[in-house]
Amino acid sequence: MKHIVECVPNFSEGRDAKTIEAIAQSIRAVDRVKLLNIEPDKDYNRTVVTFVGEPDAVVEAAYQATKAAAHHIDMRGHKGEHPRIGAVDVVPFVPVLANEYGRRVSADLKIPIYLYEYAAATPDRRNLATIRKGEYEGLEKKLQDPAWKPDYGNAEFNPKSGATVAGARKFLIAYNVNLNTPNASIAQEIALRIREIGRPLKNSAGKVVKNEKGESVKVPGVLKAVKAMGVFLERFHIAQVSINLVDYETTGPHTAYEEVKKQALSLGCDATGSEIVGLTPMNALLIAGRHFMTADQKKKGLSEKGLVALAVDKLGLSQLEPFDPKKKIIEYML
Repeated sequence: MKHIVECVPNFSEGRDAKTIEAIAQSIRAVDRVKLLNIEPDKDYNRTVVTFVGEPDAVVEAAYQATKAAAHHIDMRGHKGEHPRIGAVDVVPFVPVLANEYGRRVSADLKIPIYLYEYAAATPDRRNLATIRKGEYEGLEKKLQDPAWKPDYGNAEFNPKSGATVAGARKFLIAYNVNLNTPNASIAQEIALRIREIGRPLKNSAGKVVKNEKGESVKVPGVLKAVKAMGVFLERFHIAQVSINLVDYETTGPHTAYEEVKKQALSLGCDATGSEIVGLTPMNALLIAGRHFMTADQKKKGLSEKGLVALAVDKLGLSQLEPFDPKKKIIEYML
C-alpha cells in the first residue's frame, strides 16, 4: 500500500449476523483494502467497521458496503439506542473521498448524501448531530425543506435506506463509560454536563432562553472536543455515558473517564469501567498510561506494553468484554 486512507462506516444493524457478514464480505472482496475491525452492538443496533487501503480502493469498498447495507437493511423496522439517519448512518474519511463516495452512492443507489465535518460545504452542516436532528423518522419532512437539500442526490425520501452522512474528521474514539446504575436519566445528565455543546439555558420559569436570532442559548459543558449522550444497555442492565472523543489529544479517554466518575459521584452513583467501540490509536492509551503512573513507576519507567496494560486496567476497559490490544489498537492491526 502506498498512501493509506482509513474509513470507519457505521451501519444501522447490530443484531443480524447474516447482514453484518454480508457487509464485511463486500469489503473483503475489494483488492488493496484491509478489513481491520467489525464491532456490532445489540443494544445500539449498530455496527462500526474499520478498514484501510489506497484511496480508490477505499472508495470502492465503502461503495460496496453501502450497496450491501442498502440491500439487507430496511430502516422502516429499525430500533436502537443510537441516533441514526439511515441504514448507512455515517461514513467518515478524507474530504476528496467523501465527495467521490457521495456522487457515486447518490447516483447509483438513490440515497441522499450529506457532507459533514471537514468535508462540509457549509458551516451549518459541519456538526453531525445537526444533520441527524429528527433522525430517520423525521427525514421525509426534512427533505421537503430547501435548506436541507442533500449535498449529493435528489431531495427524495428513500424509505428503506434513509440518508447517509459522509465526511472527513480526525481519528474519533468511540468511548463509553459504564455506571453502576440502570438509570439512563443519570447518564444523560452526566452527558449534558460534560459534552462541549452543553445544554440549553433556561430562565427561572423553566423556558429555554433564545438569542436575537431565535436560537437556543447554550450552557457549555466542561470537556472540549466531546460529544455525549446517556443510554441504557439492556444486556448488562446498566446505564452508560456514550461518548465521542473527536480530538483525543484535546480530551483523551482518561480525562473523560475521570470527569464522568466525578459527575457520577455527585449524583449518587459511580463509574465502574469503560469500553472503546472499534479501534483506538496507540497514542491515546500511552497518554492515559502515563497519566495513571505512580511516582515509583515514573522513576522506573514503563514499556509501551506496560503503559497500555496500565491504561486498560485503570479505565476498566475489560469490564464488559475482554480488551485485547492486538485487536483494538490500530497500529497493531496494520
